[in-house]
Amino acid sequence: MNIFEAIRNRRSIGKVKPDPVSREMIEQLLEAASWAPSHRKTEPWKFFVLTGEGRRPLGRALAEISKEKMEEPLTDENQVMLRKQEEKPFRAPLIIAVAVTPSDDPKVIPIEEIGAVNAAIQNMLLAAHALGLGAIWRTGKPTYHAKMKELFGLREQDEMLGFIYVGYPDMEQPQGRRNPFEEKTVWINSDKSYC
Repeated sequence: MNIFEAIRNRRSIGKVKPDPVSREMIEQLLEAASWAPSHRKTEPWKFFVLTGEGRRPLGRALAEISKEKMEEPLTDENQVMLRKQEEKPFRAPLIIAVAVTPSDDPKVIPIEEIGAVNAAIQNMLLAAHALGLGAIWRTGKPTYHAKMKELFGLREQDEMLGFIYVGYPDMEQPQGRRNPFEEKTVWINSDKSYC
C-alpha cells in the first residue's frame, strides 16, 4: 500500500469483529509505532496491550470515574450506565493503551514528548490500516484521570494519551473529507511576501 493512499484512506473504525488479532500483527503495530520521531531520541512512549480479561480493569476504571460524577450511583438507571462503562473495553478484541513517559532530562521540552507519542499513535493507526485491521483512537476526560495513572502504574509526570481499539472491521469504511490544505496554509517566501 502506497503511503499517500494509506494516509488518505485510513478512517477510524469503531465497530470491529470479536475475532482475536494475532500476536504477530500486534507486534507489527508496536514496531511501527516505535519508529516515530522523537526529539533528542527520547522515545517517550509506553504501550500496554490489553486482550481477553486484561481489558476488565480498564472497564472497572471507566465505571469508577463515571460513578464519581453521579449523585445517586445506586439508581437503576445509573447502574445500567455503570455496567455500560465496564463493558466499553470489550467493543474490540485488542486495546493498546498508549502513555507518554517524558524524559527527566531538563533539556527536553514536555510538549515535544507528547508530540512524539502522538506521532507513534498515528504510525500505529496507519499500520493497522495497512494490515487490513480497523482501529480507532479513543480519548476523552477519563483518559487523563488520576485513576488511569494508578491503573497503569504511571508516574506523576506521565500521561495516558489514548486507547487504540483494534480488530477486524465490522462496518463499511466511512468516506473521508478534509478542507483543502490551501485553507490552512500560509506560504512565506524568502522575499517576505505572502501569496
